[in-house]
Amino acid sequence: MVFLKTDEEIELMREANRLVGKTLGELAKNIQPGISTLQLDKIADTFIRDHGAIPAFLGYRGFPNSICTSVNDQVVHGIPSDRVFLKEGDIISIDCGTILNGFVGDSAYTYCVGEVSEETKRLLQTTKDALYTGINQATVNRRVGDISDAIQTHCQKRGYSVVRELVGHGCGRQMHEDPEVPNFGRRGSGALLRNGMTICIEPMINKGSKNVIVEKDGWTVRTKDRAYSAHFEHCIAIRPEGPMILSTFEYVEAITQKKR
Repeated sequence: MVFLKTDEEIELMREANRLVGKTLGELAKNIQPGISTLQLDKIADTFIRDHGAIPAFLGYRGFPNSICTSVNDQVVHGIPSDRVFLKEGDIISIDCGTILNGFVGDSAYTYCVGEVSEETKRLLQTTKDALYTGINQATVNRRVGDISDAIQTHCQKRGYSVVRELVGHGCGRQMHEDPEVPNFGRRGSGALLRNGMTICIEPMINKGSKNVIVEKDGWTVRTKDRAYSAHFEHCIAIRPEGPMILSTFEYVEAITQKKR
């Protein structure tokens, strides 16, 4: 069932999502060679709670941590660990969620650890561009398939593959609501986009094959061929004037620009 949000509810969702953006920015300050993914998890957990919210991921369907940390060939749902330390040239996708004022915020960003190859930078830029290409299709009376087709076309034209097993989703009082928002599909298909819908669009794009497997921990999804994967996510509202992005990368990008 699709839950349409009022103007007031959308503003509450914006607050929850902006806190996610601020948390991703706080993590950007700390992403460097030598830090463990568990240390990043603790930083995020403390920051979220200090701002009056609770981590949306902690305990969700049994997930043991407050953020997902997926390194290099890990696509999504990586579990933070005190045995995984970031190295120069790595990439790390961090998916983060908050619950604030009864609503969920949800966003993800893939970071470079130190200097990465030009090839890796192209993967990240293509995935990020695909996110905004999809968002541009998210207007009243279009369909989810328009978003899906735009993302798939953008990435495949550039030689990358699109993960099939994992998709975007509706978001609101629950982290996962209807409709599903795949990153592949046919224009004109899928749910009708209506004013007040709030959805998360999240391209998961692989450098190599589209095929993925789940690791023994039951959570971490990685590429079958061990090629790098990138992931970016925004939560948006469908509005008469066009898509409204509720989450933000501005805090991350302010920090990453300072590091250059």
